Amino acid sequence: MELTVYEEKMEKSLSNLQEEYTSIRAGRANPHILDKIQVDYYGTMSPLQSVANISVPEARMIQIQPWDASLIKDIEKAILSSDLGLTPANDGKAIRLVFPELTEERRKELVKDVKKKGEAAKVAVRNIRRDANDAVKKEAKANEISEDEQKQLEDEIQKLTDKYISEIDSTIDGKSNEVMTV
Repeated sequence: MELTVYEEKMEKSLSNLQEEYTSIRAGRANPHILDKIQVDYYGTMSPLQSVANISVPEARMIQIQPWDASLIKDIEKAILSSDLGLTPANDGKAIRLVFPELTEERRKELVKDVKKKGEAAKVAVRNIRRDANDAVKKEAKANEISEDEQKQLEDEIQKLTDKYISEIDSTIDGKSNEVMTV
């Protein structure tokens, strides 16, 4: 039996968590929080990155310079309707997003969110472990593998699970520390 399928699924759970963490802002400007924003570009919804240059001129500011100045209003609208909680300021040529300093209370809320998302990723990994173990038991029942092979595969599955759970834990700790750092 091949375990790479299950390992790939666990890897996807981890990378999905890391992707979710890029959208949690930690008080400093991170252009990745704009990754999910779509702008109406001549009737087609396009990612913000494909219609504008995004830069971080200061630690707590993102500057969005559209290649087509007529898009400024649409970009502003897209940012306001997103769940970023930021108010764009535009000077006719570019849009600036200023990140306010996070309060202690807000940081603690964000850490709770970080932990909740991490817990969901761990649950996903454990579900993948269960599926893998079920597949091994099914093969053993059908006499496709011996008891020794079953035991060995279950040990390998557990080692994979432990590896990804610990990687998720370190990802949670890293993001929590980032959020709590002023």
